[in-house]
Amino acid sequence: MKSSLFLFFLCFSTHFFSQKKVEKDLETSQKEIEISTVGLDDFVIENSNSKFVEVILFAENMHEQEIIISEENNRVSIQFQLDSLIIEETVFRKFITKRLQRAYAIVKIPKGKNLTIYGENHSIESKNFWGDLTIYIEKGIVKLNTIQSNTVVKMYAGTIYATAKNKNITLHSNIGNITVDNVMYQKDFQKKISDTSQLLSINTIKGIIFISTQ
Repeated sequence: MKSSLFLFFLCFSTHFFSQKKVEKDLETSQKEIEISTVGLDDFVIENSNSKFVEVILFAENMHEQEIIISEENNRVSIQFQLDSLIIEETVFRKFITKRLQRAYAIVKIPKGKNLTIYGENHSIESKNFWGDLTIYIEKGIVKLNTIQSNTVVKMYAGTIYATAKNKNITLHSNIGNITVDNVMYQKDFQKKISDTSQLLSINTIKGIIFISTQ
């Protein structure tokens, strides 16, 4: 009996914790890249060591996932097709909807290309991305690490972390907090550098911003 129970648990765990991996590569002369991160839980941006745009999608269920890449209007568009499994359970006579799928993606982009991201509620990490970066997200955690090029973030709520050395900085948060080099500011912060045109701009309604200029 114990052996049967152990075998059942082993099979169930393998299925539950298994991940499906989908990959696509693209060589393109287009400089502008747009990515829709809708449906993802986590998203990571890196620079690739090749001339290819590399997209890797991981998902924790066996339903259909697809990376959709197209080229039009002088830009590359990337989005993710995720068939989510939804259940409803009654708690205190109310329905709570849960998405059982977790999915995340890593996108590697050659240096010198510009990236725009459109998302909803998830985390984004930029691993010192070289290229102009624009992020529109509803809510989440955004880790920009070291800013290398022009970077613009617009979001409703969440937390943003960045290191911006020798960069022009414009920060605004309606009702959140702004902390720059461990000093707290309310609503707005600006810093201008005469010997560079590169800019970090963050605009948020409820977001909390942490910036280091060291």
